[in-house]
Amino acid sequence: MNYLWQEFNIKTFPSETIVFRDGIFQPELSTLESLNISRNYNKPIHIIYVGEIEGDKKLNIDISVPNQEVFLSAKIQNKKPAFLNIFITNTGKKSSFIGKIIAQNYSELKIEKFGNHKESDTIIKIDTKVIAHKDSISKLLGTAKIDKNIKNCDSDIKFSALADKSARIEFLPAQLISSAPKSADHSASIYKATNTQIEFLKESGLSTTEVKKVLEESFINDSDLF
Repeated sequence: MNYLWQEFNIKTFPSETIVFRDGIFQPELSTLESLNISRNYNKPIHIIYVGEIEGDKKLNIDISVPNQEVFLSAKIQNKKPAFLNIFITNTGKKSSFIGKIIAQNYSELKIEKFGNHKESDTIIKIDTKVIAHKDSISKLLGTAKIDKNIKNCDSDIKFSALADKSARIEFLPAQLISSAPKSADHSASIYKATNTQIEFLKESGLSTTEVKKVLEESFINDSDLF
């Protein structure tokens, strides 16, 4: 599996794996066969979703056991219209889902995330970063739902974008909270380098293309999830 890690620069750790490449499940790279987590594992579960996508793609992740850590690392790009729908249901008490999604959009991309806390003491955190290239259209939707009589949940759904001047960005965050959470955060932001930062990089000898690459890498790597 090393070639996959090297090509996509995925941060790895000892885990059970579920790997998708270009939206297609890769059994030869996976130690698990299903996104339905119905038993406990001694190691965290790492869902790895990489490559180029187009059309409608879905990830339905169901955590139904307690005390299970689940991570998602997604690095994708699209050159044709694509829709990625991620639906997380957490019914496992003291189980957690933490995800980081990085997308390069060259066309029209819609990402919709829905995190449903259906048991107390659950965690769902997802950080989505989109680099929106020239003339692209990005629609980023996220909903966090905490059911009634569910206590001490930790919810955080983030969106951020680094966009070309000609790109179109639409954020649509929502929260459906029927119980007091431990924390419930929801954010959407546009990243833009300052003129001072750009001039500093150019004065360091970087070309316009190299400055753009440095800014993209800085934007992608600015995350404290994992």
